Amino acid sequence: MTDGDRGADVARYRDYLKSELEAAAVYQVLANAEEDTVRRDVFEKLMKSELVHAGRWAEKLGQDGSAVQPSASILKLKSFGLAARLFGTTRVVPWLVRFETKEVEAYAKDPEAVDLVQEERGHSRVLNQLANGNDPLAAIRATGAAGLGGGGQLRAAVLGVNDGLVSNFSLVMGVAGGTDRHEFVLLAGVAGLLAGAFSMAAGEYISMRSQRDVYEHQLRMEKAEIEEWPEEEMQELVLIYKAKGFSEEEAGTIASRIMSQPEVALETMAREELGLDPSQLGSPWGAATSSMFAFILGAALPIIPFLTNAGNVSVVASAVLSGGALALVGGALSALTGRRAGWGALRMLLAGGFAAAVTFSVGSLIGVSVDL
Repeated sequence: MTDGDRGADVARYRDYLKSELEAAAVYQVLANAEEDTVRRDVFEKLMKSELVHAGRWAEKLGQDGSAVQPSASILKLKSFGLAARLFGTTRVVPWLVRFETKEVEAYAKDPEAVDLVQEERGHSRVLNQLANGNDPLAAIRATGAAGLGGGGQLRAAVLGVNDGLVSNFSLVMGVAGGTDRHEFVLLAGVAGLLAGAFSMAAGEYISMRSQRDVYEHQLRMEKAEIEEWPEEEMQELVLIYKAKGFSEEEAGTIASRIMSQPEVALETMAREELGLDPSQLGSPWGAATSSMFAFILGAALPIIPFLTNAGNVSVVASAVLSGGALALVGGALSALTGRRAGWGALRMLLAGGFAAAVTFSVGSLIGVSVDL
């Protein structure tokens, strides 16, 4: 080995050592700031794990690996400590996921550190669990959002109705503001309905297909990890269940029983680590069909009054019908997410009404200029 190679190795070991000691110091700060005993215990275990890693690099540098201590700049530690106390450790944890991800990327490229990749990935997963501990979206995901699951079909349907209603209402009002010929308004509305419906369906299919491909890839990777590194995966489960409030012994018993059944282990790890339900990955065709017909339903409402030649009455009727539908959709969405239905209805009505008012005004100006 040349002096240059040795120098490069020393620099690399020092960078690794510094990174591990900083991570350990931050975990120590979070443990001290955490009031929940279970979460505090998890932070302490993560700190000890980082110190073990740091010990390896210290020994590479000719130092005593057992004597390493958490170390980081005062500014960084004060910043994390203050943020943890003001906002809670749950809000701080996502920043640590980024640090762990960088370590994983660096170690994965280094033959001398590649064996640490699984442990660092385990740290990231545990941090994700801690970050979701007080997140209402995590509860919604676990319960199926009171019926908002269904493989993405209901979600696509709700979005389809909303998009169809707002976009075609604005389009119809824009054309109605520029002309009093009801057949022109009807033609524009039908064209907008068809174009939007097929565009919505195509976009939803591509989105769901891509999403499903990613999920299936993640599941394949998780299955391979369970087969190749069962001990590391079991330790991850232990940390996850400890973060949920189980004791060390209880978490170990549960993890051991789960890992003894490969299919159960895969499903559990998918749910706990990835937030996925293997049986509910979403149907691209189902989502596309739902969004298409939902868009048609929403887009049809603004043009129904123009099926009869009632002049300005059709415009008013379209505005009233669309406004009522906007309020209904907004209220329903808010109710499903546990918020006040009245505020959701008003917000949706104001947003859709403003868009329609703008397009009506622009249509009126363009119509006047054309007439002139």
